[in-house]
Amino acid sequence: MEYLDTNIILRYLLKDDPDKAARAYALLQEVEQGNRTVATTEAVIAEVIYVLSSKRTYNLPRDLVVKRLMPIIMLKGLKIGCKAVDKRMYADALTLYKTSPTLDFADAIILARMKHEGVTTIISFDTDFDDFPNVTRVEPAEQRAA
Repeated sequence: MEYLDTNIILRYLLKDDPDKAARAYALLQEVEQGNRTVATTEAVIAEVIYVLSSKRTYNLPRDLVVKRLMPIIMLKGLKIGCKAVDKRMYADALTLYKTSPTLDFADAIILARMKHEGVTTIISFDTDFDDFPNVTRVEPAEQRAA
């Protein structure tokens, strides 16, 4: 199992970085086709919604946010919250958040959940995950020109 970070979804939806958008698209195609199974957290979904709808960033109306995000949520190989979560996982996330000044809370939840589920790989463009020795960060493969 691998975890999917917020920035993969945002780069795909926003297409503000053509290279990363193409790589995210290719990855999500693998997930849609069932060739790759990934998980994400409810915090990632909440962060995507926040970024897309925030008046300080993209200010998209709710119906457009849902229209863009729903197909991703429904991808065949995407799991959200794979296992039951307990208070210890959130306590670990809060500790990570407190002790890692560059880590936002959504990423702290991902790392805590990964630890509790024995997952070591995250798919992300965010290099902050490289600071954690028990985590392997991978990026979607670069796309070759057609």
